[in-house]
Amino acid sequence: MEITWYGLSCFRMIDRGLASVVTDPYDSSLGLPEVKLKADIVTVSLDAPGYNYVKGVKGRRRVIQGPGEFEIGGVFIISILMVPKDGKKIKIKPNLLFVFDFNRLTVAHLGSLSYVPSHSQIEDLGAVDIALIPVGGGGALTSSQAAEVISLIEPSIVVPMHYKTGKEGLELGSVSRFLSEMGIAEQEPIPSLKITKSGLSSENQVIVLKPAG
Repeated sequence: MEITWYGLSCFRMIDRGLASVVTDPYDSSLGLPEVKLKADIVTVSLDAPGYNYVKGVKGRRRVIQGPGEFEIGGVFIISILMVPKDGKKIKIKPNLLFVFDFNRLTVAHLGSLSYVPSHSQIEDLGAVDIALIPVGGGGALTSSQAAEVISLIEPSIVVPMHYKTGKEGLELGSVSRFLSEMGIAEQEPIPSLKITKSGLSSENQVIVLKPAG
């Protein structure tokens, strides 16, 4: 399959013979190039301009913006509503996490997750091969929180998202801070991630993508 990043938490995921997916299309008012994508499925993790510009995606057969289990075009999707379970009264907007199964290759998109989930919430995700995780703060996980979440999920591949690329009108941290938290040197971003289940490594990898467009 191939995963392409467009900025913030917007990705396009395609795999031969399966439905295509676009996650969290953003409104260009945030300072990024206008989203002009095509997909069979659009997922929205948070009802806000940075995540819900559905009309920017053509050809969509299904928009998912609520919890549940779905099977669309050969892609199995679990959407989980994340709410803190520690009893604290924290003002956090409801956020959806999505787990996509592309022929047994599982991709977890953590949306605008802003806190470290409990162990039981992590278990709800199941086994995760690739984690798309916010790392730049701005209402979502900070770099240190992201590193902690990764240690709980233990994916094979980590793709950071929702960080400052120089164009956003949001107060976000850099990906460098996250890489430092992970004990990794600076990386040259690649255009997209092309991966198969058999191509996964037993060791955790962090892949930095270059925003398309």
